[in-house]
Amino acid sequence: MKVLILKETAAHEGRVSITPETAKKLIDQGHEILVEKDAGKSSGISDDQYAAVGAKISKDAAKDIAKVDLVTLVSFEGMDQIKGIKEGTVLVSLMKPYQNTKVLKDLAKKNVTAVALELIPRISRAQAMDVLSSQSNLAGYKAVIDAAAEFGRAMPMMMTAAGTIPPARVLILGAGVAGLQAIATAKRLGAVVSAFDVRPAVKEQVQSLGASFVEIEAEESGDGSGGYAKEMSDDYKRRQADKLAEVIKTQDIVITTALIPGKPAPVLITKEMAKSMKEGSIIYDLAVENGGNCELSKLGKIIIEDGVKIIGHANVPSRIGFDSSQVFARNIFNLLKIMVDTEGKLVMNFDDEIIKGCCLTHAGAIIHPNFL
Repeated sequence: MKVLILKETAAHEGRVSITPETAKKLIDQGHEILVEKDAGKSSGISDDQYAAVGAKISKDAAKDIAKVDLVTLVSFEGMDQIKGIKEGTVLVSLMKPYQNTKVLKDLAKKNVTAVALELIPRISRAQAMDVLSSQSNLAGYKAVIDAAAEFGRAMPMMMTAAGTIPPARVLILGAGVAGLQAIATAKRLGAVVSAFDVRPAVKEQVQSLGASFVEIEAEESGDGSGGYAKEMSDDYKRRQADKLAEVIKTQDIVITTALIPGKPAPVLITKEMAKSMKEGSIIYDLAVENGGNCELSKLGKIIIEDGVKIIGHANVPSRIGFDSSQVFARNIFNLLKIMVDTEGKLVMNFDDEIIKGCCLTHAGAIIHPNFL
């Protein structure tokens, strides 16, 4: 199998889809690896590091793409990225299919087999392939580190001869992978941490990390399919808004992580809630690329409203691109284990629920049921 690792073109993208570590594993299995020149530069990886493990550096990826069986990317932005790709080639990437439904027709017309990493089912067998979880984990960590740096005050309780400095109060909205890592990181930094989630089932996980769980008095549960939250009723949303308004004004840092697959991020922090916080407080919106959990968030910007700093960094995993790339590449490697047969050839086994769940196009047609 010949594999081409393309250089990323998306704004704010600081990752690479396959690292030298993973490239070596694939080469050891007998595969040929081509890496577009400077593909790893933004994540701190040089062409020499790829060459050292046996990969070939492609100085003309637009030409070489017609010779390979598999193309990998972190973020697929459109057909211009894969000009010259031959029919039957497999493309593995984050595809953003809900935002790019039109391009699916172009991929099918070109007879490209498109594998969307964000659609890998969240089942036990697929955990090692779950790109969303690996990247969210690092994003949750980085959000707390960034927020602490912007806060301008100490996070833990500081006891000095001149008196005691109280610990920062941190609220995490959404207790998925990113939220749980944010809780753990904020606790390690010594903050007093609380968390809210519409799914009562995560209460035990939140408390096991040493945080308190903010509860809404309602019978309704937000547990959706695949471990995600579902959209809540208007009545629940009113109760939620009242409770969060009460809690947020007492916090120093609020980190939001709430997402609903295929839909805009739910607005959890209104303009009024944000302005109720003390001057110098921080809101860090990890959902800003999907519209934002805070009404005031701006993608790619840090703004200040009534003394409250609202952070909307784009592509937070890319802010620690080296580590994010390492785990991203390992996720792809684990996926390829079920896509490559004993002779080293790519085989799309649609009886496998993982392959069936993440393949968008194949044999000249859109095949994923969500996009038919």
